[in-house]
Amino acid sequence: MAAGRQGGRAANLSTAVIVATYNWPRALELVLWGLAAQRDRAFRVIVADDGSGPETRDLLDRMRTATGLDILHVWHDDQGFRKSEILNRAIAAADEEYLIFTDGDVIPRDDFVAVHKRLAERGTYLAGMTVRLPKELSERLTPEDVRTGRVTDLGWLRSQGLRPGRHALRFSRHYAWNAFLDRITTSKRRWRGGNASTFREHLLAVNGFDNGMGYGGQDAEIGERLDNLGLRHQRVRFRAMTVHLWHERPWRDEAVVVENGRYREQVRAEKLVRTPRGIEELGL
Repeated sequence: MAAGRQGGRAANLSTAVIVATYNWPRALELVLWGLAAQRDRAFRVIVADDGSGPETRDLLDRMRTATGLDILHVWHDDQGFRKSEILNRAIAAADEEYLIFTDGDVIPRDDFVAVHKRLAERGTYLAGMTVRLPKELSERLTPEDVRTGRVTDLGWLRSQGLRPGRHALRFSRHYAWNAFLDRITTSKRRWRGGNASTFREHLLAVNGFDNGMGYGGQDAEIGERLDNLGLRHQRVRFRAMTVHLWHERPWRDEAVVVENGRYREQVRAEKLVRTPRGIEELGL
């Protein structure tokens, strides 16, 4: 009976999928085809664009027609890594009550949205993981591989060179078993920007992401403030399945990562809930 009530609630839950991107239209196209293939299509896509060039805008114009997705493009100019700020602008632009977050290089399985919506519960945020694809496979994936579902089929991926090891368990569609694995996993409890969701009201309560943080743990930091707010963390790493395209990380600055780590320690130690550098400070 509980599952039935959740399903009815999910069907009526206004939802947006926020996709963070920057200057990688090929990857974003694959992600959008993954969203177009969702079994539950009752959602809007908000592309949070951290200053991409015109190729991304042109892609979105084409994809609206090709996929039938309702896509809102939220953009600001390129002034370096400002992912937190563009995510805050996307949150402010959303009028949906439930927000699912992913990245423009993370391709969802066809039940991704349905899982997040089915498990949505006020006072809770969901956080999953992804399976990283090797470089050669990532570079030869096509939209057809995504549309057909091959990209998240374990047998096909193995035939293409993926060696998943223990991550093979994440490809299972046995939901009761997957829920059990999510309960017993010893993975760290943290918000992960490529696979997370919660109610918009909770994100507003903590003033969104911290605009002052650069790359390296800035996604996890908002989860720590949601923890401090009193939200319950629910892992969905075995239920909300995604695959991650290989890429380098030239924007990683070790000094920034260290400073972010210090700030996160402060957030945890002082039980901080609202960032002073969030949505409200953007004047939206």
